[in-house]
Amino acid sequence: MAVLSISRRTIARSARALGVASASAALALSASGTALACNIGEFSAEAKCDGTQGVITVTDVDKAGVEATVSVYLVENNADVRKVGEQTVKGSKEGTTITFEEAWQPNAEYRVHVVALPYIKGDDISPNVTTPATACKGEDETPTPTATPSPSESESTPAEEESDSPTPSASESSTAPAETSSNVPTPAAGESNLAETGANSNTGVIAGIAVALVALGGGAVFFGLRRRGAGTR
Repeated sequence: MAVLSISRRTIARSARALGVASASAALALSASGTALACNIGEFSAEAKCDGTQGVITVTDVDKAGVEATVSVYLVENNADVRKVGEQTVKGSKEGTTITFEEAWQPNAEYRVHVVALPYIKGDDISPNVTTPATACKGEDETPTPTATPSPSESESTPAEEESDSPTPSASESSTAPAETSSNVPTPAAGESNLAETGANSNTGVIAGIAVALVALGGGAVFFGLRRRGAGTR
């Protein structure tokens, strides 16, 4: 009888120990399963610059690799203004990053919404993403367009130039012919004397004929006087 009672006690104790061990194992498995499940804490987001382009990046470090849908919204006054985009991502131990191109403005706010069924039924990354206080280089350096003159301004320019030039007075206009005549080359000294005496290119010929006639007349007189002298003798 003692042997039977000891055996029953041993069996009962063993059963209780086995139950406790089974419960502990179940709790451990449950905890490990929960740890491996996808949760919102495994997602992070950041606004930065990719060269001169503004972007918003979302990184998923879910080791289980559960596929998640990520949506990004621009927020103003605690309300969604515009949906930037939507992408799917599968996390990894190293982290998987997706990029949304967005020409964000400084100090802007964006909400990142994640859905990864059945673990995340729809939750936001907290807190919302706030962009840096300085815009990406090149986005806020838009060159100022050069103002082109209107047709009225271009047409009025010649009139202004003409009005700036001085108008010649009556005395200046009256002396203009004198200034024009002064530009004509003056004749040489000899030519001017000939013009004043009335001489021209025929003066020399006439003077020569006159001299010849005088010489002939003188010769005739000389010979006439000689003949008279001879006759008197």
